[in-house]
Amino acid sequence: MTQAGYAIFLNGGYGVGKSAALEHVGDLLARAGRPFSLMDVDWFHRSWPPAEQGNALVEAHNIAAVWKAYRSVGPRQLVMCGVISTEAARDRYAAAVECPVRTVRLTADPGIVRKRLRGRYGASQAAALEWHLERCDEIAARLDAAALDEAVIDTSTLGPLEVAERVLRHFGVGSNG
Repeated sequence: MTQAGYAIFLNGGYGVGKSAALEHVGDLLARAGRPFSLMDVDWFHRSWPPAEQGNALVEAHNIAAVWKAYRSVGPRQLVMCGVISTEAARDRYAAAVECPVRTVRLTADPGIVRKRLRGRYGASQAAALEWHLERCDEIAARLDAAALDEAVIDTSTLGPLEVAERVLRHFGVGSNG
């Protein structure tokens, strides 16, 4: 199980700063001397062609295996990032890590999201950029409608460190938590 008895999940659409904030959450937890493990769930399903049963199931199996390895060295706070837009997805992650998953959604102004996405992808990744740009508004709307998150942080004017500090403050975790 995690140190806190739950996993923190940075939820949000493309370009809102989940991965950047995740890294800073790790830095803050390390500075506070708190054991942790970080998982960007995108890396647990990146394969092609998709598995017959779907990459979501492969992702869950991969996360469970890695979490088992992390737990073998002792209790720690699990912090994840990705997109959870349904209760079924949240339940799948909770089953994989064998504890409740508590989500905080990161959002950003659509213009900021597009600027961040354009900065992420170079000319050789034009197709990936276009794919993300075509879907970013729909994903943001789906996450908003799902209302699965216990807090929402607008990252439009915040740096990743400030976002990480707010996330940890929300959970009462940090140098004094």
